Amino acid sequence: MTATVAALALFAAVLHATWNAALRSGADRLQFVTVMSFATTVAALPFAAALPLPAPASWPFLGVSAVLQTVYIIFLAAAYRHGELGQVYPVVRGSVPLLVTTGGFLLAGQRLPGLALFGVGLISFGIISLAIGRGRLPGRSLGFALATASFVASYVIADALGVRRAGNPLSYTAWIWLAYGVLMPLAYWLLRRDFAFDLKARDSLKALAGGLLSFGSYGAVVLAFSLGDVGAITALRETSIVFAAIIGRVFLGEALTPRRVLVCLAVTAGAVCIGLAR
Repeated sequence: MTATVAALALFAAVLHATWNAALRSGADRLQFVTVMSFATTVAALPFAAALPLPAPASWPFLGVSAVLQTVYIIFLAAAYRHGELGQVYPVVRGSVPLLVTTGGFLLAGQRLPGLALFGVGLISFGIISLAIGRGRLPGRSLGFALATASFVASYVIADALGVRRAGNPLSYTAWIWLAYGVLMPLAYWLLRRDFAFDLKARDSLKALAGGLLSFGSYGAVVLAFSLGDVGAITALRETSIVFAAIIGRVFLGEALTPRRVLVCLAVTAGAVCIGLAR
């Protein structure tokens, strides 16, 4: 892995952890993610206008991915309503490679290398330790976090199938953001039926910045994927779990106990093992 690819993966990790921290700090998290969608839509418009449409064969996957991403972000907002960044984030990020790898074994008969099995064990240990004992993650938040991870894993699979049929990965990505930009406000309206958006409000500005950070994180990963090994990049990106714990402590005042440090390191190491084993 070159220094450029490593820098892109780490940059994406920091951006991803940062926008999650911004979401966790929001007063109304459902409104926060809806405002975020405004920013990602605006950022995607130039790419959608300049690039050719994705091939029709990819449209069903694109639509499914946009729906799953909408549901995922709603569940993520709910998870942060009941749990802290340093608790929820490791469960979500660690469970995704765990679910994808385990699903590949159960549904497609893919054999797990020893390194991947070790990674699965580390992630399982981390999630279980967050769910039991003193200072555990509240049951409702844990449920939302695990559901969030399942939706992430599902849209990752949809994208893996859809992007191969799209003809242009960047065009496919831009149109997912546009579809999401329609679905997220619609979902908000169905859940709340009212929306008050004050551009000058602090939370609105944070949400718009969070949307741009989310867009930048995804773009950095896509660029890294075009330059290096996907497994190694995915593994390095999971260091976002550590960055989230640090951001939660410094900016949100969350406790960074030895137990949480151990959990973050275990889940990160597990994700790295799975990524390198692919």
